[in-house]
Amino acid sequence: MGKKKRIGIIGATGYTGSELVRILVNHPEVEIALITSESRAGEKFSDIHTSFRGIVDIVLQPASQVEQTDLDLVFLALPHGVSMDFVKKYHQKPFKIIDLSGDFRLDSPEIYHEWYQKGHVYKEGFDSAVFGLPELNREHIKQSELVANPGCFPTTAILGLAPLLSEGMIESRGIIVDSKTGVTGAGVKPKEVTHFPNVNDNFKAYGLKKHRHTIEIQDTLNKLSSDEVNLQFTPHLLPVDRGILSTIYARPVKEVTTADLNALYLRYYEGHPFVRITPEAPSIKDVRASNYCNIYITHDERTGNIMVLSVIDNLVKGAAGQAIQNMNLMLGFDETAGLKQAPLNP
Repeated sequence: MGKKKRIGIIGATGYTGSELVRILVNHPEVEIALITSESRAGEKFSDIHTSFRGIVDIVLQPASQVEQTDLDLVFLALPHGVSMDFVKKYHQKPFKIIDLSGDFRLDSPEIYHEWYQKGHVYKEGFDSAVFGLPELNREHIKQSELVANPGCFPTTAILGLAPLLSEGMIESRGIIVDSKTGVTGAGVKPKEVTHFPNVNDNFKAYGLKKHRHTIEIQDTLNKLSSDEVNLQFTPHLLPVDRGILSTIYARPVKEVTTADLNALYLRYYEGHPFVRITPEAPSIKDVRASNYCNIYITHDERTGNIMVLSVIDNLVKGAAGQAIQNMNLMLGFDETAGLKQAPLNP
């Protein structure tokens, strides 16, 4: 075995940072050379995430330490609006970058400003960033120096709709994406909406009509569709820790059967190891703690609708796992390296 690639994780105190470490610590081709935190520098990673005690006891450093560390690739597990500062400052360094925030996912800084209500400080990044969904952009990801890791909801929606729109099988307007997520999707910082009494024994919609993942889904699907995509996306908060289930409704443009649809999806995702087309409607525990996306598709003869159920773990295929899948492609590894964990169920 050759020399292992050296990896940095910028921003380690959140759920995504800890999930990156959980998967990378057993990756056969890499070593974690740097983990940073501005607020907890000097403490051990395992002081914050105590489940790693005796496994990953690396001392946290400030992000500026990237200048003194030999790195092949860094993951940015930073908030929206912060990643862009890092990329602007360090984009000429020799390491590749995978950004898990939304700072480079959209088509332009103008669209970013409209949906994130924030000016962009590194507009040049939009020209070079590749949207990091391997099932659509595998070859471009392999050549990229900057990958924008997709959002969690968009991953379910785009994978769920890509075959239908690519083949022109559905109306591009009036699509409905009805999604439910676990609480970790809101991040590690305490908020009123994620306060235990507000989540437990409760269920609510949020971000109606204006959730920023709407434009990420539409931007990506528009590149696959011959007609402009317009869809309704509504997320809901479940009283569970992790997992996303999206139920998608679309109108076919011609007669179609469930068998036709399954054949299309199996053909479209052939050779993509983390998409599983299932014969039964999936649940979030079918993919928990794994990098799989389970998709179930059917045609409702009574209503005429096509229904797609798309399920992921929001912290894995929706964040850290997909980022590592992208890393594997960027560094020339097997796409599945370090990601073969079976789902945790129950």
